[in-house]
Amino acid sequence: MYIIGINSYHPDSSACIIKDGKLIFAVEEERLTRIKHWSGFPTLSIKHCLNEANIKLSEVDYISINRDPKANLFKKFLHVLRYRPSINLILDRLKFKKKYQTLDLIFEKEFLNDKFQGKIINIEHHEAHLSSAFNVSPFNESCIISVDAFGDFSSTAWGFGSGNNIKIKNKIFFPHSLGAFYSSITQFLGFGNYGDEYKVMGLAPYGKPSLVDKLEKILILKEDGTFKLNLDYYVFHKSFHNYHFDNCEPKVGKLYSDKIYEILGKPRIKNNEITQFHKDLAHSTQALYEKAYFNLLNKIYENYKNENICIAGGCGMNSVANGKVTKFTPFKKVYIQPAAGDAGGALGAAYTTWHKILKEDKKFIMKHASWGNSFSNDEISLVLDREKIRLKEQNCEVNYLEKDNILTERIANEISNGKVIGWFQGKMEWGPRALGNRSIIADPRRLDMQDTLNIKIKRRESFRPFAPAVLLEDLNEWFELDAESPYMLLVGKVKNNKLISQTKEQLSLKGLSKLDIVRSVIPAVTHVDNSARIQTVKKENGIYYDLIKKFKDKTGCPVIVNTSFNVRGEPPVNTPIDAYKCFMSTDMDILVLGNNVLIKDKQLSS
Repeated sequence: MYIIGINSYHPDSSACIIKDGKLIFAVEEERLTRIKHWSGFPTLSIKHCLNEANIKLSEVDYISINRDPKANLFKKFLHVLRYRPSINLILDRLKFKKKYQTLDLIFEKEFLNDKFQGKIINIEHHEAHLSSAFNVSPFNESCIISVDAFGDFSSTAWGFGSGNNIKIKNKIFFPHSLGAFYSSITQFLGFGNYGDEYKVMGLAPYGKPSLVDKLEKILILKEDGTFKLNLDYYVFHKSFHNYHFDNCEPKVGKLYSDKIYEILGKPRIKNNEITQFHKDLAHSTQALYEKAYFNLLNKIYENYKNENICIAGGCGMNSVANGKVTKFTPFKKVYIQPAAGDAGGALGAAYTTWHKILKEDKKFIMKHASWGNSFSNDEISLVLDREKIRLKEQNCEVNYLEKDNILTERIANEISNGKVIGWFQGKMEWGPRALGNRSIIADPRRLDMQDTLNIKIKRRESFRPFAPAVLLEDLNEWFELDAESPYMLLVGKVKNNKLISQTKEQLSLKGLSKLDIVRSVIPAVTHVDNSARIQTVKKENGIYYDLIKKFKDKTGCPVIVNTSFNVRGEPPVNTPIDAYKCFMSTDMDILVLGNNVLIKDKQLSS
């Protein structure tokens, strides 16, 4: 039994395939098209799924889509009557709906001579999100929640999962949305690209929650644990702005109305100075988001009295809030799968079909994120052979280190000497986080490493922090975190005994000048509030674990910097040639492709 799950005509288009209830492959289309947040039909992802399973499309039994145009029709009708949206918005929605009703024609066009003979299943957006978390979690019973901007006319859904059954207790419907609130302030702060919300999270620790009272006029918290938007401050619910697509790249029009200027002043223009007001606004936005989020989580717990919670939806990527769930709610165990956002809807759609439609029991637990493409050393060698002339012109040396223990020993030594490493190994990660297969890695003990990575390689804002990867057995010695964080979705504090005392002068510094403070023994991954977005690494991670262990043996530090292998505006690399091009266009020192080591202008250190 083969089921393909897809997220299509929506940001972060993706596909996965399960065989007899077990996941065998999953990939986001952006990694293949090289267009970030690709929102078209995931043709390439589906072809890669079929290739991994070694089957034809005609052998697939079900295709499940995380979108149901028929969902919440009554709510949509009432919205039209109440808000009288523009005719353009209505026509756009009808056009969008038609796409989902003609998928069989798309399959005929994209897969010539390989006719799909199975059944297409539409799964409501938030049901797919909830399924993507609970149905691959280690829990037999758990509270469940999905929070994002919008999908199928709702923004939030919650309920309870038991065995192979998910029951949705309630939803919050369009236009009320925590995701839309967060996105609107992200826009106001001058971060206008789709997916820029993480920049607000990164900026927040530089400010204070001094504007929460003003924001509470925009986002109103209700006594029953839910929330609503004050629509006087928004336009997206009645005008043709919205989410549109430019060559399958999502674009977001203006979300908020001019009335917001009455309480927040004029918005920041992109690339203009980030003032203390903007930092305080970022902090206040995160603070109010967390307040609303935890209010709802606490009400959910009251309903079910179960200490497990599965989290999904785009807001499930808010690692700062995730790291506080067990502190500010009664929940003791949290599960979030690595592609919690819209890409993960493909996974949830497939498993909803497996459990709800086919009535099959749970038999799969997601224990890692390595579900994408992989490349052998022979395939990598072919790429390097084609680049021989350019490698020689660039004075770039290539070494093949056959034994993994020699490779990790050498690279650990290079990291300790301040080198920046492009690290390409095994299967590509599922989800947006680099987890040691498509990563840029470096020494966290160097204060200058944050600037080096931000400016010379990642080409992004200087205030954005980098994440640590730490050996699981050393987690509690270095960080305040009471759970594993294999997918880099939890933020915790650096342990007090790893912090460095600050002078009065340092404590008085404000804004981005705080970046120059050495605040811990691992300054490159310690944010200005002494927090870090943590990845825990265990022996099952293979060569990545061995590398960090070798680094610990050399330095006493079981932590390395881990950031995604890409530059600003691009998705993480997928293929060896992607990695090679990124390496050659940046100031990275060394590229490791499987067992091949490329060094710019110099030999490996002895």
